[in-house]
Amino acid sequence: MSKRIELAAPTTWKWKIAQALELRWWKRYLKDKDRNHYLQWKASYWDQLLFDIEKYIELPEHFVLLDAGCGPAGIFICLKRNQVTAIDPLMDKYIENDLLQPEHYPWVQFEQCKIEDMDFKEKFDYIFCLNAINHVKDLEKSYDALVNALKPGGTLIVSTDAHKHSFLKKLFQLIPGDLLHPVQLNIEEYNAHLTKRKLEIVKNILYKEESIFDYYITIAKKQ
Repeated sequence: MSKRIELAAPTTWKWKIAQALELRWWKRYLKDKDRNHYLQWKASYWDQLLFDIEKYIELPEHFVLLDAGCGPAGIFICLKRNQVTAIDPLMDKYIENDLLQPEHYPWVQFEQCKIEDMDFKEKFDYIFCLNAINHVKDLEKSYDALVNALKPGGTLIVSTDAHKHSFLKKLFQLIPGDLLHPVQLNIEEYNAHLTKRKLEIVKNILYKEESIFDYYITIAKKQ
């Protein structure tokens, strides 16, 4: 008997709470930090991530890229040799609260937009959606928008926490146990969203293992 895959989306109130908490988290996290040191550390983190996945993809250079759900210090900060678009529903808040200074990134076009509201059509060679897919309001529309934005033959790189235990996953969905992340799924359920849209999963990389969640980087290719 085949295993049932749950593909539930969060309710609107969960998403609104998550967005408010996300902004508050960033404001508190960066409040007492030296911004230059933080950005240097973050750039090193992204450089290491790109190095760790380079055996599965051609490292982006001179491509058209999207950083979807970028936050104030997304992977866009270390993609200087590319034409980059970066979107986030909190973009105006990041700029308004001096969490992001767009003038420091002349290679990036910043847009305030939810992932599910994107209307790009086969524009990007690579799409990075890192630590963002479990933040979205509408998971189905978000995956549709990501796939539609990708050129044929393009590559989607998604990273997210994925549940390890079915009981805890259901508990987190009901309570909810993690207000910052309204989407609570396991890696098989995340993968199902890709394969049903005819993407080939090149690799699931278990990047970090913890007690409740595993952190995965999934690389998928559009046919």
